[in-house]
Order: sequence, then structure tokens, then C-alpha cells
Amino acid sequence: MMAQYLALKEEAGDCLLFYRMGDFFELFFDDAKTASAVLDIALTARGEHGGAPIPMCGVPAHAATGYLQRLIKAGHRVAIADQTESPEAARKARGSKALVNRAIIRVVTAGTLTEEALLDARTANWCVAVGEAAGEIALAAADISTGRFEVIACTAQGLGAELARLAAAEVIAAEGSDAPATVWRPRGDFESAAGEARLKRLFGVATLDGFGQFGRAMLAAAGGLVAYLDHTAKGALPFLRPPRLSSANAAMAIDAATRDSLELTQTTGGARKGSLLDAVDRTVTGAGARLLAADIGAPLMDRAGVDARLDLVQLFHDDGALRERLRAALRALPDIGRALGRLAAGRGSPRDLGQLRDGLDGAWLLGETLGAVEAPPRLLAELAPQLRGHGALIDLLKRALVPAPPIDAADGGYIAAGYDAALDDLRDAGAGGRRAIAALEAKYRAETGIAALKIRHNGVLGYHIEVPAKAADALMRPESGFTHRQTLAGVVRFNAPELHEVAARVTQAGAHALAAEAAHLEELTGAALARREEIAATADALARLDVAAGNAERAAEGGWARPHLTDDARFEVAGGRHPVVEAAVARAGERFVANDCTLSENSRLWLVTGPNMGGKSTFLRQNALIAVLAQAGCYVPANKATLGLVDRLFSRVGASDNLARGRSTFMVEMVETAAILAQATQRSFVILDEVGRGTSTYDGLAIAWAVVEAIHEDNRCRCLFATHYHELTRLAERCDALTLHNVRAREWKGELVLLHEVADGPADRSYGLAVARLAGMPPATVARAKAVLAKLEAGRQKTGGLAAGLDDLPLFAATLPAEEERGDAVRREVEALDVDALTPREALDTLYRLKALAREG
Repeated sequence: MMAQYLALKEEAGDCLLFYRMGDFFELFFDDAKTASAVLDIALTARGEHGGAPIPMCGVPAHAATGYLQRLIKAGHRVAIADQTESPEAARKARGSKALVNRAIIRVVTAGTLTEEALLDARTANWCVAVGEAAGEIALAAADISTGRFEVIACTAQGLGAELARLAAAEVIAAEGSDAPATVWRPRGDFESAAGEARLKRLFGVATLDGFGQFGRAMLAAAGGLVAYLDHTAKGALPFLRPPRLSSANAAMAIDAATRDSLELTQTTGGARKGSLLDAVDRTVTGAGARLLAADIGAPLMDRAGVDARLDLVQLFHDDGALRERLRAALRALPDIGRALGRLAAGRGSPRDLGQLRDGLDGAWLLGETLGAVEAPPRLLAELAPQLRGHGALIDLLKRALVPAPPIDAADGGYIAAGYDAALDDLRDAGAGGRRAIAALEAKYRAETGIAALKIRHNGVLGYHIEVPAKAADALMRPESGFTHRQTLAGVVRFNAPELHEVAARVTQAGAHALAAEAAHLEELTGAALARREEIAATADALARLDVAAGNAERAAEGGWARPHLTDDARFEVAGGRHPVVEAAVARAGERFVANDCTLSENSRLWLVTGPNMGGKSTFLRQNALIAVLAQAGCYVPANKATLGLVDRLFSRVGASDNLARGRSTFMVEMVETAAILAQATQRSFVILDEVGRGTSTYDGLAIAWAVVEAIHEDNRCRCLFATHYHELTRLAERCDALTLHNVRAREWKGELVLLHEVADGPADRSYGLAVARLAGMPPATVARAKAVLAKLEAGRQKTGGLAAGLDDLPLFAATLPAEEERGDAVRREVEALDVDALTPREALDTLYRLKALAREG
């Protein structure tokens, strides 16, 4: 047995191996030590290997799912080695001491789950592969629980943003790749030619042209993903829909730092509660919640697509009665997308077929209702027909299945009476046999006088007679007609010829009935899978309707407005609010203070000053979130919003570090700011808060000054820049598209009153000491700080202040030609060199000359 185990363990590699032994999955050696620690179960030993006891632990096979969930959550992958034959078959084939054959039937990983108990119903479960070829990069992403399959062309620069958007459970890459993978696979799996062949084989096509134009990197990524799914499923590939091709620029680009800063789908602590998604989500189905998360994670860059979504939301927003009927109907529907995924993966159950029946039937009725809407918006006209068209399958499943099919098919009972006359006869025979067994039990009690006599059944003995031990002597006599089978503590078990005959009829009828039901289950599953594409389209349509109705519900609930999108660079929000903060304020019984934000060609860079806790960060974030919601196709928390499409969104708000990568808080701030300056375009939207505050005052002011100039003169994007460096307000006199704004505050009778209102002009002062007092700093410390501040301000008045001399400093753009000219001069010198003709002394002289040229000016 150990030889068999070790061979399977070698095949399993770095996975934990669940080795089936009877009713348990056992783990040995280091796997046992790891699993016992994670699962908090006893670590024992079995036999010896190499002269040492073999560590061992195990979990019951019937409860394996719960243990798998904990192991997967802890970051492990698990190979399932199950018995591929029965012990009886092994004995017949190879003798009484034959070892049962076992094989790894599946590798359970975080990205390849389909079981309900292992998945969050409201979260997609992406498995992502990174492919590289010919200098290009692409991602292939699959959620096998629903069959969704995407292939995305991206760049090395945009790879992190795409991975952050998908929040993949697993990331697969070729060995030796620089990709941030969690699983490494052979490089041969990621060859583009092999990937093309795998896709053609998977979808049964001679060419992939019908799916779109695949680049080599896209083929490499898709091929690597399919190879991995084939490996984990051991040849039984799960359901994958035809791949949907897209490029990274089809959606608003949002990097990982910005997603984390804005807490789009989860908070910085990893929780859903407190995120934008949590504040917006009013969906009533798991599929709808997953789609809404995808919408918010990837706001569209296609105006027509956004308007189509908004038209549908507006229909349900304006017609409250229709919205309520739709939401009530959706609330009652099962998740047919994931039921289909389980059936396609070979892990389905009778209940999954019942869910398809009920879900498709409910979808049909919804299609009838929505098909009657007069002048439907374009998206509804496209979705309504996808809800209908499954009539034959619905009728078949209604006739074949009982109203509430069980999860476990092993005991039968899921095929409805009247569907198969032969099956009904077998059931009648079994029922008649069971009635005969009940009659025998009564007869034996009367004949023996043992009132406690019972006829029982188990998997080892089958049907048998059981009596208390103290009454067994009479049945032990040879003339009693009973045959002793087993003695246990307190009871003794017997057989009898008449019972054997009746039990054989019951068992035979039951076995034939189970076989007949299993055959029907296979046929019904095949009928459903024959329409897998159409069923998946229906699941998508239901999810989109749920998202639209949920968005309409949220808009009606919060008084949100439909945004209007344009192709220019305007950003006009009247009465904007932060959806998460507004909800928290409302729970506290207070009112959120709404603010306007109007960015235009002449005022595309706002410099916002004011005290800490005054609401600067909230104001910055709320406008970024309004842009996300608008392009996701949602109404927005504002009285009115007219927005030019945002191609890239950047947020540098708040302090964080990454010490594991050797980055301090200030280094992280500088890295993120550098990314903004390098990538933001005129169509981008940027929010920056307190840039430069993590270093010395002079360094910080210099950096903040240069960043403001760079954004104004070079990037020319729409930007909200919050700062405590009041010296930056001087830039308003020199930068024609920079305007000054402040969050208002007042001191009243020695107390700071934060008004949370954004007004024009700079703040009159920082109110730092007032905030310190409000925070509970000891009065003596505040008083000392006040004295120090007076000294500093007196010194600043004498010297001209921190910004003295900055008035004569040339603007950022004015310094660029000189820098470029100096660089051009060096470049011309280098290009003119004949390197092979230089003597060592000439080469050294040339280096000194180039160095001097670079330093000029």
C-alpha cells in the first residue's frame, strides 16, 4: 500500500494528497503534519518507513468538503486519490489480498472550485494565466463555476492593474516567468502554437477566427490556462464558454494602488463591508452581485455601452412597480449559471438539474413579462428573448424530476413517478418486498416471543434479524430456523432462509431502480448540457437584469442621478456625495454635506486646502467614485453629473508602506506619484492628497511644487490636489488652469467647527493646533506648540517665508527645453563618436568632456 501511496504522492507533487482508505481520506508523512496543524485534528502514526513511524491523519470522506475548504483557504492545493474499483472487484480480479486500485481523479485548487460549499455565491472565482510571446503579454481568465472565459491583451505596465481587477484566486505562469504567479507550470504549456491547437480542440473548430483575432501572447495565455484546467480535472475539462477577447483599453484603467485606495470592491483590510460595492449593491441574486462587482471593477470606455446600461436602469428607476415585480421574481430564482457549471464539470447532482428547471421556468415567465414592455430600451430588447427558448428542456425536467431533488444521487428517489413505467414497477416491487419484510418482523416476534426483535439493514450484512443479547439463546438452537451472523455488545444478529429470499428480491429491485435512475440522470444531464450555451446566455441575462434593477433601487433609495457622459474633458458634479461615508453618516443620524466639483479646460487642476478632518480626502475620493459609477453604468450620488469619459483613474490618498518589498511610506508615495506622472493623459482623472508630506518640509514642498507644475504643464489631466503647503497657492498666479479651493472651517469660542463645505479660494490657515486640541492632545503640549508656532511665523515674516525666492522660479515647462537641449548636445556628441578608433587616453578624455557637457547650466 505504501508503494502505491508514494507513487501517487510523486504524481501529486507539491499538493497535499488525500488517499482514500474505506470511509476516510488519509494523509501521510509531511502532508499529515501540515493538514493536522491546519485542520486541528489528531496526528497519529501507521507502520514504519525507513525505520521510523509514518505520521498519519485522516478526515471522513462524507465530510471532506468542509476540510478541503479550510485547506484551500490556508493556501494549499489538494490532490484527491480515490478508489477506481471496489474491493470485491479487486478480490475477484487479483485474489483475496489484492490492493484496490487508486488514481488521482482531481486536483482541488483555489481557482478550480465549483462546489457551492467552497464558493462565495456573490464573488466570482477567477483562475488566471499569464502568457508572453514576441514581447507581448496577455491574460486568460476563467471562472469555471459559470464557464466565463476571457482573454485580455495588455502590457507589462498594465499587468498589475488587470490582475488587481480580476482579484484572481490563482495566477498561473510558465516556469521562469517574471509574472506574479502563485502556480508555476511547464513552459511547454505556454507555447502559442500548442495553445491554438488546444483551443481548436476544446471548441471543435478548424479556425479561431470566429472568436476574434488572437495574438501570440493571447494564445500562449489561453493555452496555458486550458492545460492547467485539464491537469487539475485529470482530463475531464470543465465547461468553458467561447473566449471573449478584449484589450486593456476597453475599460477605465485603474491600477492596484488606486483600487486599494478607493476601496472599490473591498476595503484595505480585505472586507466587502465598507467598500463602494457594498454601499451600492442592491442585487438579489448571487449572479447579479458577481456581475455588479465586475462592472465596478472595469468601468467601460464605450459611451454607447454605458448609455445602454443606464437606459435599462432608468426604465426600472422610473417604473417602481415593474422594478418590484422583477426583483421579487429574481429573488426566487436559483443560480443556474453555477448549477450548469457543476453539471458540466461532472460534479453535478439531481438538485442542480432541479435548479435549472426552476430557474429556466422562472426566466421564461420573466421574459413574457418584460417582452410586454412598450418601447423597451435597446438592452432590454436584446435580453428578453434570451430568457425564453428552453421550453422543451423545461418540460422534460418537469416531467422527469421530483419537486425537490436531493443533492446526493446515491440513494435515488429523484426521478418522478410516472416518468418511467419500468422504474415504477421496480419501485413497486421494492415497496412490496419492504412490506413483506415488515410482515416477517411481526411474524418472527410472534413465533419467538421476543418483542424487541427487529429486522435491520446495513451495508455489510444486508438485511438481518437483531435481538437483545439476553434473548438470543432461543435463536441459537439448531432447530430454531435462525443462523447466527454476528455478536456485538448488547445485541446478537441472525439470518433466516425466508428473510434471505425476500431481502434478495428487495435488494435486486432496489439495485435495478438505482441503476435506472442513474441512467436517467445521465440522460437529463446530457440534455441540459446540449443547451449549455443558451442556458449560460439566460444566466447572463438574468444577472444583467438584476444589476439594472438593483442599481435603480439604490438610486431611488438615495436620490441618485443619471450621469451624462461626453467625449470632452469636462467634469461637472452638482451636489456630489461619497456613497460609503454618506451611508455611515446616515446611520449616525447626521446629514452628509454635498459639494460641487466643476473641472473644465480653464479649471482642470483644483488645489484644495483646509484643515485635517475637514473633508478634503472625502471630497477627492467621492469624485473619483462618481467617475467609476458613471462609467460602470450606475446612477451616481449627486444631484447632477456631466462627465467626460475617464481613460485612467489614479488615486494617491492616504499613507501606507510595503516593508516586505523594502519600501517606506514615503517611498510608496513617490512610486505611486511617479506612476501617475508617467501614465496620466489629458483624459485621465487624478486625485492627490498631501504629496510630499512624508519627508522634510523643504524637500516635501519642492516635490509638491514640481508635481503640481508637471500635472498642469505636461499631463494636463483633470486633477484634484489637496495639500497643507499653503505656499503652493502662489502657483495660481502662474498656472492659468489651476484654481484655488478650500474646505471651510471656523473657530467658535475656542472650538474648531468643521463645515465640510468646499468653497472657492485658499484656506485662511491650516488649523493644525485646533485639530490637535480636538484630538485630545494634552493642553500643555498644545500651548507649547502654539508658542513654537509664533516663533516660526515671526521668523518667516523676517525671511520672506518658506516660499521666498519661488516667485522668480521659471515654470516647469520653461525648464524643459534647456534640459532637452543639454540632453541633445550629449546625444550628438555620443552619436559622432567612432568608438573603435579611440585610444584609451582619448576615450578617457571623451568621458570627461561628456560629463562636463552634461553638467553645464
